[in-house]
Amino acid sequence: MEFNRSWIRSGGSTEVNVKLLIIVVIIITVFTLYLLKLFSMQVLEGSAYRSQSASLASRVKILPAQRGEIYDRNAAIPMVVNTDSFAIDLIPGEIPPGHYDTVAAKLADFLGIDKAVIDKKIPVSIRRSFSAVEIRSNVPFTVITNIAENITDLPGVSWRSKPIRNYVETGSMSHIVGYVGDITKEELKLMYNKGYSDNSIVGKTGIERQYDSLLQGQPGTESRTVDVRGRYLAEPPVVKTPQMGKNLILTVDSRIQRLVEEALGPRIGAAVVLKPATGEILAMVSYPFYDQNIFSSDESAQAYSKLASDQNNPLLNRVVNATYPPASTFKVIMTTALLSEGSFSPEAKIECSGLLEYGDRTFKCHIGVPGHGYLDMKNGLAQSCNVYYWTTGRDHLGVNLISSYAKEFGFGQSLKIDLPSHSEGFVPTPQWKERRYHERWLGGDTMSMSIGQGYTLVTPLHVANMMAMVVNKGKIYRPHLLKEVRDPVSNAVITAIEPEILHESHIEESVWNTIQEYLRYTITDGSAQYPMHNNTVQIAGKSGTGEVSQYKNQWHSWFVAYAPYDAPPEDAVVVCVLVEAVNPWEWWAPYATNIIIQGIFANQTYDEAIETLGFKYLKKPVGRQE
Repeated sequence: MEFNRSWIRSGGSTEVNVKLLIIVVIIITVFTLYLLKLFSMQVLEGSAYRSQSASLASRVKILPAQRGEIYDRNAAIPMVVNTDSFAIDLIPGEIPPGHYDTVAAKLADFLGIDKAVIDKKIPVSIRRSFSAVEIRSNVPFTVITNIAENITDLPGVSWRSKPIRNYVETGSMSHIVGYVGDITKEELKLMYNKGYSDNSIVGKTGIERQYDSLLQGQPGTESRTVDVRGRYLAEPPVVKTPQMGKNLILTVDSRIQRLVEEALGPRIGAAVVLKPATGEILAMVSYPFYDQNIFSSDESAQAYSKLASDQNNPLLNRVVNATYPPASTFKVIMTTALLSEGSFSPEAKIECSGLLEYGDRTFKCHIGVPGHGYLDMKNGLAQSCNVYYWTTGRDHLGVNLISSYAKEFGFGQSLKIDLPSHSEGFVPTPQWKERRYHERWLGGDTMSMSIGQGYTLVTPLHVANMMAMVVNKGKIYRPHLLKEVRDPVSNAVITAIEPEILHESHIEESVWNTIQEYLRYTITDGSAQYPMHNNTVQIAGKSGTGEVSQYKNQWHSWFVAYAPYDAPPEDAVVVCVLVEAVNPWEWWAPYATNIIIQGIFANQTYDEAIETLGFKYLKKPVGRQE
């Protein structure tokens, strides 16, 4: 029995030892796993967890960077600067329970607004939040002082610097520079991954929008430690200084811009001055214009609504976004096509009796009966004879060749100017008409197209580029408004914009020489010789009168020219002026063009130019001229 008991005890001891061993192994295994996890969290993944911990324990406030300044081509005095201003923020969670209405009412009194404005920005659903909400921007320093003196009665209220855009040069510069505004929800969705936030100020139109990423700069940050409820602790903030945006130097010359603005005057229309050898825009005027500074106020929405509802559409940049029939300026393209194709001899003459019968219609030349008489190509262009171009367009070119040459000059295509929006214009074809109207292209359509009427549509910039192609003898450079990008601190040039060929034609040089000769002859002996007379510089160019309504006696007035005629392209400028038909008829485009050219090359103001040209006491012409 003793042996059996001993054996049982021995067997039982062995069983217990096995169980203990298993328990010990489990404990060691678990402990080892914990050690490995701890090692992984602290060593291998430590930086990630420390970053997460820091983000949870701090609140980061974005410090907006000042936008870069914008200068004209002389880079002397900025046209757009930043002005110090303040914004009022409210953290609703810092307001003691039950005191929201009292604080909101007092703050509204200080800001001179209705309490409902604050209630709309701080709905009930966020009144325990510790996130700052902007209540008002562009707040004067005197208001900030009053709030500071009563800050004990305004828990949760704070203020910060928020620079606003100050447009020194307004007027016609509004369509070039554009304006800025608060980022919208739709814009934020598209731009969030580019570093923008819901408090960002972004360009809305013009250069401000086109080069927003350059002007933005790099925002800074202010990090402060908060407790679990989001309340600031006493530790000093960690500040990362914001970096100002890049400064932009435009191609625009402020002196020429003012000259063009005064030459166009209070007439609905557009004017542009272009350097043909580089594509640089020296001036761009669209009337009516507006004052961009109105968008810096809290009533910007109302200001925009008022401008948008104006029947004269001051927000429209007519130089690049409005399209018109090119009228007789199109005869430059027609003449080039005739010479290049050799389809009609320049010496051959066509008789203009003032009328042309075709089908069941009678087409009337602008001069009326008895007409121009017999005209060769040179005089057909100089006198802008419709009968000459109706005949040659219909019988010697045809619609397909006319369309092809129009596109050769850039019509119906994007000119790729550095603005957020611009029209491509339109060049019709028989196929287009059949698809659009289910009608066959007729000979009458070709005749209308031959004199720049009908379906063809262009912007004033297209017409200016057409003339630039003549000056450059077959080259068109991409028109642009940005000249240089500069560092805001050192003023060093970061990027200089180089000329870029947009299109190069293979038309023979002899054709361009002839076209230039004809355009000079048009000024000295053609229909516009009186308004274009100039003793300072030789001018070459072409007028155009676009009929809007034969019943209301309304016409668009065009003129496009370049000068000096006898200089290389590097020394020349192209000027294009359009006066819309809604203005009282005065055939002003050629006069305005001559004033602009006189002012540029004689370095004169508008008043000095009209005095020199003898236009000071000019009486408005009566009736339509071509």
